[in-house]
Amino acid sequence: MNFWSNLYYRYRRFAKAFKLYLILTGPGIIVMMADNDAGGITTYTVTGAKFGYGLIWFLLLLIPVAYVAQEMTVRLGAVTKRGHAEAIFDAFGSFWGWFSFLDLSLVNWLTLVTEFIGMTAALLIFHVPAVLTIIVVSVIMMLMVLQGRYWTWEKIAIFFSLINLIYIPAAFLVHPSVSDVLAHGLIPHFPGGFTGELFFFLMANIGTTIAPWMIFFQQSAVVDKGMKEKDIPWGQFDTLLGAVFTALVAIFCIIMTGTVLLGVNIGSAAQAAELLMGINPYVGTFLAIGLFDAGFLGAICISLASSWAFGEVFGWAHSLNFRVREAPWFYACYLFALVTAGSVVLIPGAPLVLITLFVQVIAVTLLPAALVFLILLLNSEEVMGRYKNTQMQNIVSCAIVIAIIILSSLYGISTLFPGWLG
Repeated sequence: MNFWSNLYYRYRRFAKAFKLYLILTGPGIIVMMADNDAGGITTYTVTGAKFGYGLIWFLLLLIPVAYVAQEMTVRLGAVTKRGHAEAIFDAFGSFWGWFSFLDLSLVNWLTLVTEFIGMTAALLIFHVPAVLTIIVVSVIMMLMVLQGRYWTWEKIAIFFSLINLIYIPAAFLVHPSVSDVLAHGLIPHFPGGFTGELFFFLMANIGTTIAPWMIFFQQSAVVDKGMKEKDIPWGQFDTLLGAVFTALVAIFCIIMTGTVLLGVNIGSAAQAAELLMGINPYVGTFLAIGLFDAGFLGAICISLASSWAFGEVFGWAHSLNFRVREAPWFYACYLFALVTAGSVVLIPGAPLVLITLFVQVIAVTLLPAALVFLILLLNSEEVMGRYKNTQMQNIVSCAIVIAIIILSSLYGISTLFPGWLG
C-alpha cells in the first residue's frame, strides 16, 4: 500500500510541476526556436553542403553560449520588471542607451528583411508570388498581435516553434550513416583547414545562434508575461530546453544537406529545397515548409522585440495586453517594420542571398556590446539584489564575450586583408 501511495504522490507532484511549467513556458522556447530563423536555416544548409558533418561539434559548443546569455535576461526581466532597452537607459544613461537602441534597430530591421526573403523563397517553390506571400504574412502577423493578449500570442508562437522541428524527421528520410555522423561530426577539426571561407561560416553560425535581438526579446517577453522572481528557475529550464532544441534543429539541417548535397554549390535553403525535391519530394517539401516557418517565427519575434524597445525608449504603452487604442505607437512601429522590410524583398535585382548570409555576421560583430551591457547589469547589486551574477557565472559569461570580441576582430581583419588566411 505504501508503494502505491508513494507512486501516486510522486505522480501528483510531477503532474503539478508539469502543469506549472506549461503555464510558465514560452519566452525561452520561443526565442531559442526563433533563433533558427530563415537566415539560420540558410546558414545551416549551406554549411552542411560545403563541409558535410564537419562542423556539428562547433554547434554543440554553442548550446552553453546561447543559454548563458539568455538565462541572464530571465533574471533581469523577472527582477527589474523592465525591458532591456529601458534597463540600459536607466543604468548607463542616454548616450549608451541610444547607442544600444540604434544598434538593435539596425540589426533587427536587417534581420527582418532576411525573414521575408526566406518566406517568399520558400513559397515560390510552390509557385506562390512574393507579393502575395508578403501581404498574407503581414496580415496574419498583425492579427496575432491585435487580439490584445500576450498569452494568446505566446501559444500561437509556441505552435509555430513546434513546426520548426520538422527538420528532424526530414534528416532521417535521407538515411544518414550514424557512424559517419559520429566520426566526422563530434571530433573537433576544421574541414579543409582553417581558411577564410571556413572562418566566415564559423562567424555566421555564431551570429545565428545568439543575436542582440534575442536578448531584448526575451527580457521584454518575461516582463510582458508577468514572470516573478519565484518563476526564475522555470524560466531558466525553459531557456535550457530551448537551447538544446535549437541546436538539434541546426544539427539535423546540416546532416540533411551534408548527406545528400555535400559538394553541391548552393547559396540558400530555398535552392537546397528545390534540389532535394528532385531527389526525395518529401524531404524537399519538409525543408521548404520548415524554411517558411523559420522565417515566420523569426519575423514575429524580431518585429515584436523592436516594438517593445521603441515603447520602452520613448515611454509609450508597449504591451501585447493593450489594444490598439491603448498603445497606438507600439502597433504602428510593428506595422512599419513589416511593411518596410517586406518591401525590400520586392526590389528587382536585390542581392537577397548575400544579405541573408552577411546579416548573421553583422549580428555577431555587434553582439559584444549587447553582452557587455547585460553582464554589467547582472553585476549590479542595486539592480539585481541576491539574483546578481555569481563569480562562476561572471567567469563563463566574460569568457564568452572575450571569445566573441576576438573572433569578430579577426573577422574584420580578414575582411580588410583577405589573403592572410590563404
